[in-house]
Amino acid sequence: MASKKDYYEVLGVSKDASESEIKSAFRRLAKKYHPDNKETGDEAKFKEIGEAYAVLSDEGKRRQYDQFGSAAFDGTAGGYGGFDPGDVDLNDILRSVFGGGFSGFGGFDDFFGGSTRSSSRARKGRDTMVRLDLTLQEAAFGIDKDIELTLNDTCPECNGKGGFNESTCSYCHGSGYVVSEQRSLFGVVQSRTSCPKCGGTGSSFKDTCSKCRGTGNVKARKTISIHIPEGVETGHQMRISGKGEAGVNGGANGDIYFEINVMRDSFYERDHEDVYIHVPITVTEAILGCKKEVPTLYGNVMMDIKAGCQNGAKYKLKGKGLKVVNSSRCGDEYVVIDVMIPSKLSRAQKELIEELSDTDLEVNPEFKAFKKHL
Repeated sequence: MASKKDYYEVLGVSKDASESEIKSAFRRLAKKYHPDNKETGDEAKFKEIGEAYAVLSDEGKRRQYDQFGSAAFDGTAGGYGGFDPGDVDLNDILRSVFGGGFSGFGGFDDFFGGSTRSSSRARKGRDTMVRLDLTLQEAAFGIDKDIELTLNDTCPECNGKGGFNESTCSYCHGSGYVVSEQRSLFGVVQSRTSCPKCGGTGSSFKDTCSKCRGTGNVKARKTISIHIPEGVETGHQMRISGKGEAGVNGGANGDIYFEINVMRDSFYERDHEDVYIHVPITVTEAILGCKKEVPTLYGNVMMDIKAGCQNGAKYKLKGKGLKVVNSSRCGDEYVVIDVMIPSKLSRAQKELIEELSDTDLEVNPEFKAFKKHL
């Protein structure tokens, strides 16, 4: 999508605006800028606020826009690629906002190129958002998953038409709309509304499909296969195009969006591509140094603990973290040392500790810094 507008600014709302605030702002601006308003009508501005409302009123599109901005819709950010302002049916938006019977602004259909016939034109099916829980190991190494979903699918009996023995509607003569004169905020205007007999399709059926009861869609259980790449983290979204709910009147299927949630691991702590673990060692090991077998996501490794290791010391195991998605770069594992102080000692051990207490700590820089403040 070429547009780089700030949709919040277009509607004059804050980025944390509620759904009702966004709707209210759109209602106000739609009345102001509709082309039939001879005083303040502005066709370009009207289309702009319609585009902004189409994004911010849709929970999924708004989340994508907040995360990626305009790039969310150009296919470069794993977002709603393929969404185009030209696909926005402003007439449908106005009717949903002002009510199904709203027809106060004349010239709806002349302005939108006959969009009142939206009931008969092909429309893309609704998109579906699915939350997908992953373990840290699944997120680290990627995984193929089969997800079962119940979605609206095209009725196999009537091929999505909703009936049989189709004929042209006698009321609207196949146009899908009727013309009437009504009084609006700007005087008496002529408007076109969907045909009440055929619902705007321009045709009717002698026999209604019993399987879908005339809707053209049925609930179907589908198995969706998805490949999760290495390194994904919570909030990452993936799109499978054309596998969502069935379109209307032969329109394309909607898309399925998977939002990743990486569950908290009981051992590893994740910080983007890096991971942290805590390794306990004894006082003796801290004093004398040792070799320690340390777990990583890729298997255990031997690590040298230097003599005189302090509690909280941090060691880095390079390249032992998670991969960055769609990159060859890999994070690191950080090993945090926890020196374990024994709670019970034998008499012999106490004597050894007492001897150790005579150790001269004056050489320790931390001890010297502390004494300066005494």
